Amino acid sequence: MDLNRRDFWTATLSLSLGATFYLHLKSAEPKKFSFFEPVNPPRSVQIMAHRGMAMLAPENSGRAVTECASDFVEWAEVDVRFTKDGQHVIFHDDRLDTKTNGKGSVDSHTLAQLQELDAGSWFAKRFQTNRLLSHPELLALAKGKVNLYLDCKSIDPELLIKEIKTAQMENQVVVFGTPALLAAVRKTSQGTIPLMAKYRSSFDWATFVKEVAPHAVEIDADELTAELCQKFHAQGIKVQAKVLGTKQDQPETWQKMIAAGVDWIQTDDPAGVAITALRRRIPKWPVMLGYHRGANRYAPENTLPAIKKAVAMGADFVEIDVRTTKDGQLVLMHDSTVDRTTNGTGKVRDLTLAEIRKLDAGSWFSSAFRGTQVPTLDEALAALGDKTAVYLDAKDISPEAVLAALKEHNLLERHVVYQSLEYAQKLQALDKRLRPLPPLRTATDFSKVAEIKPYGVDLSWRLVSKEWIDACHEKGIKVFSDALGLLVSVEQHKQALAWGIDLIQTDYPLRVLHAIERVQKS
Repeated sequence: MDLNRRDFWTATLSLSLGATFYLHLKSAEPKKFSFFEPVNPPRSVQIMAHRGMAMLAPENSGRAVTECASDFVEWAEVDVRFTKDGQHVIFHDDRLDTKTNGKGSVDSHTLAQLQELDAGSWFAKRFQTNRLLSHPELLALAKGKVNLYLDCKSIDPELLIKEIKTAQMENQVVVFGTPALLAAVRKTSQGTIPLMAKYRSSFDWATFVKEVAPHAVEIDADELTAELCQKFHAQGIKVQAKVLGTKQDQPETWQKMIAAGVDWIQTDDPAGVAITALRRRIPKWPVMLGYHRGANRYAPENTLPAIKKAVAMGADFVEIDVRTTKDGQLVLMHDSTVDRTTNGTGKVRDLTLAEIRKLDAGSWFSSAFRGTQVPTLDEALAALGDKTAVYLDAKDISPEAVLAALKEHNLLERHVVYQSLEYAQKLQALDKRLRPLPPLRTATDFSKVAEIKPYGVDLSWRLVSKEWIDACHEKGIKVFSDALGLLVSVEQHKQALAWGIDLIQTDYPLRVLHAIERVQKS
């Protein structure tokens, strides 16, 4: 049932601020804002990462915000609260107990006290030095990199505006809050700060637009329609779809929101949304993607969650490292020891499968993966499903065991096996259907590789060039290369695509994704 004007304000005005801003809202006229574009070329649908990239760093942290820029995510949604001494701090909960080593309410502490707390160990021990950000610190980190959706839990409007203007971030923020709070921000800023309000289907649309006069609206996915988007767009108002929650934050919902014509999608899975949106725009990509140790940016490397995430993101190949235990079992582990990625110690070769299975292989990454086990090779191959191929790095596994595992899981048409040239020759001697991928590092290597004509080569990234790729293709050999880490630029990816590389193995799939976008636009 639609709310009448009186019911609308009764339902939405903040009691803490009162209804004193009603007249300002009633006469407000929204100004169109031109927001900063962190990604070029700009996308028709932009992504808002809920509390930043909270799947790989503590929510609302500086790392969670700056990692948005690393993944070419345009917006970070963050929460702003007021401290005891009248400062703004970035924190979601009203109490400190679960996300810091402190206790009590945020507003009973000064900013200095809050910033002495450990605000990272709850996520993972490696973030134990993380501290809470003040609002000015956040603005400085984000400036020129990522836009901010400021969810104002409790703020001083005048101070908030002063901080935004001092940072010259007017075109990089949108302020979200109750109608009364937005009225205060509008009045104090004289309409120079963009505002976003919640819209629900039970509201009277005309009353909402006239009296709240937002520059953007947030609508829950289950209430959002194409017709509603069109109505808001006709008024110059941007539309954000909120797709949070396990039932909504899924590809089917993302596809519906994109089709409806939304401007922004707020999500806990920014990588998933980005991949889905690009696949929709560009169904056929000019390169295959290999996810290094699974989707290791978003889940602990070489675990089932990392493999399943890579599969969900449409990986062509999932690269995994295989080793043999003391009792002859096959497990996933990159290092020769379990020290770095589990809570145990010792060499894989000196531990039994039972001993390794008792280890926690997820907590080092984040508490969300506490209790994750080191998987067996069988479990890993089964997790690939019926489409994704496996890129086996045969660290310590016999060629015979490789063949047996690939046969067992019907992967002879969906695999490559990385190891030395000598290992590749052993694979070829075992079964011609095996697809060896020896390394290619020098011209001498090429002449040896050309003699045995493997399925492909792992070409060193520093050697990737048109000449090397053409030479391999002339011999019927595919070219894979490892563009690992953050230092490989989008321009380097673009150049490799132009030269016709077959597969890029990466830790940063969204960096390759952006290169594909740039190639398609050029």
